[in-house]
Amino acid sequence: MLNRLDQYLILQFLTILSIALLGFLSIFLIVDLIENLDRFMDNNVPVAITLKYYLYTIPYFLSIGLPMAVLISTVFSLGNIVKHNEWTVLKASGISIYRITIPYVLCGVILSGISFMLDNMLVAYGNEKRFEIDREFVKRKSRHKLKNILKNIFIQKNVSTHISLSKYYIRKKTGNNLTMIDLGERKLRKRIDAKKIIWNQDSSKWALQNYSIRYFSQAGSETKVIIGKKDTLMNLGFIPGEIQQNYRKPEELDYFMLTKQIKKLKTNGVDTKRWEVTRLIKISFAFTNLIVILCGIPLVLIKEKNNLSFGMGASIFVIFGYYALIKFGQSLGFKGILEPLVAAWMGNFIFFMASIILFWRCRT
Repeated sequence: MLNRLDQYLILQFLTILSIALLGFLSIFLIVDLIENLDRFMDNNVPVAITLKYYLYTIPYFLSIGLPMAVLISTVFSLGNIVKHNEWTVLKASGISIYRITIPYVLCGVILSGISFMLDNMLVAYGNEKRFEIDREFVKRKSRHKLKNILKNIFIQKNVSTHISLSKYYIRKKTGNNLTMIDLGERKLRKRIDAKKIIWNQDSSKWALQNYSIRYFSQAGSETKVIIGKKDTLMNLGFIPGEIQQNYRKPEELDYFMLTKQIKKLKTNGVDTKRWEVTRLIKISFAFTNLIVILCGIPLVLIKEKNNLSFGMGASIFVIFGYYALIKFGQSLGFKGILEPLVAAWMGNFIFFMASIILFWRCRT
């Protein structure tokens, strides 16, 4: 049960959190609108579509703004307690910094859970919808360059047919490393592999280069192999437009959809490092809210005389350093330099250790 002290601390924390979160959300929306206003105007995007675009963007901005708001709330709520000499009274009553930490940690755990739910229920859905608007309305006739290369594409035409491409060039309508599998009734019946495919507009078919076609029996053994050294035209059951329609970035998928997609891609021999790192970051980033609270508490109490000024200055360093480490780890994970688990949790581990050191240096 929470006593009056816990309720008082939580109330102060949540009040400042609400104000800070609203402030960050307003700043993000205004800055993004100013940055993209020329694109909306160049493409004559209707006002209703623009409003819908930013409605879908709000969950994303809330997600990235929440850790910053949590850190500021921790610094300000504790700073006010120290400023009004309430911290001195609490220490005189035998209440230590570790006891003060309990309600903040409780808030951090709950906010981490909310962050994970927000990311998987609203952010992924909002990203998918705003990317659709961006592709359909905003990037058309835009001064900004269109994305020309799609990577690690997986298309499921029906229950049995699975298609994967390592790369697809939109303007050239060419793809690399095609793998097309016909599973039949959960058993491999046919497999087509090609180093390169090129769309032939005249025949509305794909030209395959360096391809092989393998047929399998009911027992799973290979019965027939066709290896083509020359180009050949073939109807693969999909057209260039379907590739773009079915292509979805990892950011458009939630944790559970990413898990399913990774399994499908691995089945087709596709490198899934980028997808695995993105999936693990969805968990690690949620715990950012707890970690910044653990960092924020000692930042205020380590220098009681200049608690707010020092805490605010240090918190800016913490939050930007945190995001920099997350992005750094993410890029190392994408390139395969670090294992996905290490890449996703590197920032959390470093700042958690830093918070332990800061707590150790505080006067309890």
